[in-house]
Amino acid sequence: MFESLERRLEGVMKKLRGEARLTEENVTEALRDVRRALLEADVELDVTREFIAKIKEQALGAEVTISVTAGQHMVKLLNDALIEALGGAPKEPVYGGTPSQILLCGLQGSGKTTTAAKLALHLRDKKGRKPLLAACDIYRPAAIEQLKVLGEKMGIPVHFEEPRDPVGIARRARQKARDLGCDVVIYDTAGRLQIDEALMEELGQIKKELSPDHVYFVADAMTGQEAVRVAKTFHERLNVTGVILTKTDGDARGGAALSLARATGTRVAYAGTGEGVTAFELFDPERMAGRILGMGDIVGLVERAQDTLDKEEVERLSKKMMKNSFDLDDMLAQIRQVKKMGSIADILGMMPGGAAMKEAASKVDPKQMLHVEAILSSMTKKERAAPKIINGQRRARIAKGSGTSLQEVNQVLRQYEQMKTLMSQIGKMGGKMGALRKMGGGKLPPSMKLPGMGGF
Repeated sequence: MFESLERRLEGVMKKLRGEARLTEENVTEALRDVRRALLEADVELDVTREFIAKIKEQALGAEVTISVTAGQHMVKLLNDALIEALGGAPKEPVYGGTPSQILLCGLQGSGKTTTAAKLALHLRDKKGRKPLLAACDIYRPAAIEQLKVLGEKMGIPVHFEEPRDPVGIARRARQKARDLGCDVVIYDTAGRLQIDEALMEELGQIKKELSPDHVYFVADAMTGQEAVRVAKTFHERLNVTGVILTKTDGDARGGAALSLARATGTRVAYAGTGEGVTAFELFDPERMAGRILGMGDIVGLVERAQDTLDKEEVERLSKKMMKNSFDLDDMLAQIRQVKKMGSIADILGMMPGGAAMKEAASKVDPKQMLHVEAILSSMTKKERAAPKIINGQRRARIAKGSGTSLQEVNQVLRQYEQMKTLMSQIGKMGGKMGALRKMGGGKLPPSMKLPGMGGF
C-alpha cells in the first residue's frame, strides 16, 4: 500500500532538493504535484483540499534556518501533516468492562471474520487478555465454520449456535464469556455486498442489546473512496469508534487510510498486514508517514523480526556465518527464517528509500525463492553438510527431485560459494581489526577507522 503515493512524493522532493528556500512559486508548484499524488492515491477530494491548504499556510509562513534546505523543510511539513491526517500519535484502544465488548461491522468481503480472529490473538498475546469470539454472521455460508477453525487453531474459545437470531446469539455469547472468565468478547457480524436497511437494522439491534465498548468498521484498503462512503453510513447508524484496515499488504493506493478517519471522526486503530493470523498490528501514523515519505519503518521491521524469528536460530546462523562454517543446511534454515517475515518486497519497503528496492523486488519471480528451497530440500543431509561431494550425477538427481533445471541447481551452488567467500572476507577483516585494536590499546589508529565505525 502507498507505493504510488510514495513514488510521487519522492519526485516532489527531488524538485525542491536544489532550492535554497521555500518561496510562493516553488511551494505552489510542489503542492500541485502533491495534490495530484493524493488524488491518484484515491484520497477524498475534501481531505486533499484541507491537506494542501494547511501545508501551504505553514510553508509560506515558516522561517527556514540556513542549515535546512527547502526540500528538507517540505519533508517535515508533509510528515507532520500526514501524521495528523492518519490520526496523530499511535494509541492503543482502552478495553474496560466485564467483559469488554467489541462489535465488528462492514461489508461482505472486507475480511471481518479473519480480522476478528487476528484481533483476538493480538489482545491475548500482546495485551494479556482472555478473549472469546462470537459467531453472529448467520448468513454467509461457512462464516461460522471459518471462525470455529480459526479459534481452534489459536486456542481461543468460540461461541456459535445454529443459524437463527443474531441478537440472541450475541446475548448468550456475552453470558458465556462471563461463565468462562473471558474479559473480551469480539462479535463477528454479518456483512452484505452493499448497504441495505435490513443489515443496518439488525446491527442496530445488536448494538442496543450489547452497548459495546467499541464498534470497529472493518474496511478493505483496496476499496478506496467507496470505503469512505460506506463508513459514513455505518457511522451515522452505529456511531463507529474506530477503523480496522485489512489487506494493507496489497496493491491498494492508500487513499482509504487518509480519508476514513475524517469520514468517521475517529482513527484507524489496527491494520491487517498479511494473510497469517499474526499479520496484524496497532496502526502507527508516525511510522506510516515515514514509509510514505520514503524514510522507512525500521522500528516496525525490527518488531516484525522479534515477533516472527527464532532468536536462538538466528544467533546460531550468525555465528556460523562469521566463522565461515556456513553450510547448505544453514542456507535452507536462513531462507525459512526470512520467509516468516513476509515477502522480500514487503521487507524492503520498510527500509529507508525502500520504494525503489521494493519495486525492483516486485519484478523478481516470487517462485524463485521457492525453487531455491525446493533444490536445497531435495539434497540429502550429507550433501547439504558437505557441498563439495555434489557431483554431476547428484546435481541431475537434485534437479529432477526439485522439479527444476540443472542450470538452476548450479546457480544455487554458485550463490552459496559466493556467500561463503564474502563471509570469509568479513571474518578476516574482523580478525585484523581485533588485532589492530589490541595493538592500539583497545582503539584503532585514526587512519584505519572506516566511515560509520565510530569508536570500534
